[in-house]
Amino acid sequence: MPAETESDVVEVNRGLLKELEDMGFSMARAAWALHHSGNSSLEAAVNWIVDHENDSQFDKIPVVEFNIEIQSPSPHDDTAQARANELKERARKLREEEETKREREREKERIRAGKELMEAKRIAEENERKRNIALRKAEKDEEKKAREKIMQKVNADKAERKSRLGLPMEAESASTSSPLDTKRILMPSPSQASKAEEMRECLRSLRRNHKDEDPITMRRAFETLLMIVRNAAKNPDEEKYRRIRVTNRLFQERVGRFEEGMEFMELCGFKREGESEFLSLVNHEGDMSRLRDAAFQLQSAVTNPFFGLLSKEAA
Repeated sequence: MPAETESDVVEVNRGLLKELEDMGFSMARAAWALHHSGNSSLEAAVNWIVDHENDSQFDKIPVVEFNIEIQSPSPHDDTAQARANELKERARKLREEEETKREREREKERIRAGKELMEAKRIAEENERKRNIALRKAEKDEEKKAREKIMQKVNADKAERKSRLGLPMEAESASTSSPLDTKRILMPSPSQASKAEEMRECLRSLRRNHKDEDPITMRRAFETLLMIVRNAAKNPDEEKYRRIRVTNRLFQERVGRFEEGMEFMELCGFKREGESEFLSLVNHEGDMSRLRDAAFQLQSAVTNPFFGLLSKEAA
């Protein structure tokens, strides 16, 4: 079939053209259909449209000329009118079926997208759960190592004091003690172990109660406490390292403004006498051991990024 051009003039029946447009067909397709079916009938035009639905050349609107000499089928022709109504109903059903099909496809797409979203959420939750388990395990391992080191240091201090006082060492009495008794002797005293645990819990509270603070601020607080403790331990006879001015600006910014920070200073042995502006470390036999324990706990707080954040109280 030769291709028509936009300059082609087609003669159509105005009444049939309107009926085809009312049935949902475009003006271009309806005009070409009437032209090629000779304006003979509505059924012939519809059949032509069906036969040429994939011919894109008929999507362009031609130059339409309405010929008054071309008459519509007689309105008294009941058969033709019934056929026209049947064609209209068929076109309506076709449109409804097509819309139902499109809606079904859209629903399938919504279900698919919903399943993908739920699966992505499940995977994210599972990954978060695994991460929390790993973090809790790391915290428990770190606490176990810390307790072991504390016990080792306590035992070493006991051995040093006994050696200084000329008391018998555990090894000398091992022959008269059972393995169970040896383990019991090597355990730290309740007061020493509890003091170290108090220090650790105090540092945990400092981190936990101020978790909304800038992490750099909290790290600076731990580092300042560590510096004070180390200086006092390394220079036990120098007064300047055993006295801290409470009103000092840097001390207030980094430690003094935190209640837990002042509590930790007291656990280390620093005391404030009356209205004095100084915290002073009083000389006594347990100073060095206590300061070493404090330094160990502070070192753990500085190096462990999750220190104090995974304990039961923080959950």
